[in-house]
Amino acid sequence: MSASTILTCAVTGNLTRPEQTPHLPITPSQIAEEALAAGEAGAAAVHLHVRDPQTGAPSMDIELYARVVEAIRRHDPRLVINLTTGPGGRFVPGEPDPRVAGPGTSLLPPEARVEHVVALRPDICSLDLNTMNSGEQVVINTPRSVARMARAIREAGVVPELECFDSGDLVLAQRLIDDGVLQGPGLFTLVTGVRYALPFSPAALAFARSLLPAGAQWSAFAVGRQAFQAVAQSFLLGGNVRIGLEDTIYLDKGRLATGNAELVRKARRIVEDLGGRLATAAETRAQWGLRESNRA
Repeated sequence: MSASTILTCAVTGNLTRPEQTPHLPITPSQIAEEALAAGEAGAAAVHLHVRDPQTGAPSMDIELYARVVEAIRRHDPRLVINLTTGPGGRFVPGEPDPRVAGPGTSLLPPEARVEHVVALRPDICSLDLNTMNSGEQVVINTPRSVARMARAIREAGVVPELECFDSGDLVLAQRLIDDGVLQGPGLFTLVTGVRYALPFSPAALAFARSLLPAGAQWSAFAVGRQAFQAVAQSFLLGGNVRIGLEDTIYLDKGRLATGNAELVRKARRIVEDLGGRLATAAETRAQWGLRESNRA
C-alpha cells in the first residue's frame, strides 16, 4: 500500500446523459468549474471530455477543449489535466450489410483522435487499448491504430494513461512496451463494470493487477453502483483511485450527487478511513514523472 493515493476525478464523460442528472456539467465553464471544485475537494488529477454546449452531446471540438484547459490552468496550474482520446473508435454495423457503417459510427483516423492533445499538450491523455462489444456496437482500437496514436502523443510530450478494459488489453500493452511503441513500465487504469468487459470483483481486479508490468503505476475504477466499492478495493490492492460523474451519478442508493466535489469528498473519506492519505497534485506530478506544468 503506497504512502499516498492519487485520486482522479472523471468530470463529465461521454456516456452519462443530461437527462439522468441535472448536475452534469455541459458547457466549458461548467466543466472547468467542476474540475476545479474536485481539485479543492482532494482530486490531484482530472479526466476530461467536452460536450456540445447546446445539446449536451459528446463533442471533440478542439476549441471547447481549449476553453476548459485554459480555465483550469489559469486558476490551478498544478492540477494534473488528463484529456480523453476515446471518442472516434466506435463502429455500428449497418443494416442490411454489416460491412457498411451504420448511424452512430464515429470511427476516425488515429491522428484525428489526438488532435486536441497535440494542440493543447495536457499532462496526460487516455489511450484506450480495448476492442470490444459495447451494446450492439463495437469499439475498435487495433494495435496499428494504437501505435499511431501513441506516436503522436509521445511527440507532443504527453504521458499516455493506458485504459485497459479486459485481460487481453493488458497483454497488448505489454507487447507494445516490448516493441518500444510505449514506454514502460507505464501508467495504467483498469476499467471494470462495463458491460462485456472486465467485471468488478476483488478477484477480477486482483487478476488484472497481476498482469501489469513490474513497477507500473496504476489506478482502477468501476462504473455504476460499484463505483465506491472500487475505490476501496483499488486502494486495498495498492492502486490509485478514480471517481466522478462519468462513472456514477449517485452518492448513495437513490441519492444523486450534487456534483463531482461531493463524490470526491466521499472517496476521500473512504481512503482516509482505511488508513490512507490522498496525494497532492505536486506529489502526483513527482510520482508520475510529470513536468511541473505543460503550459509552455
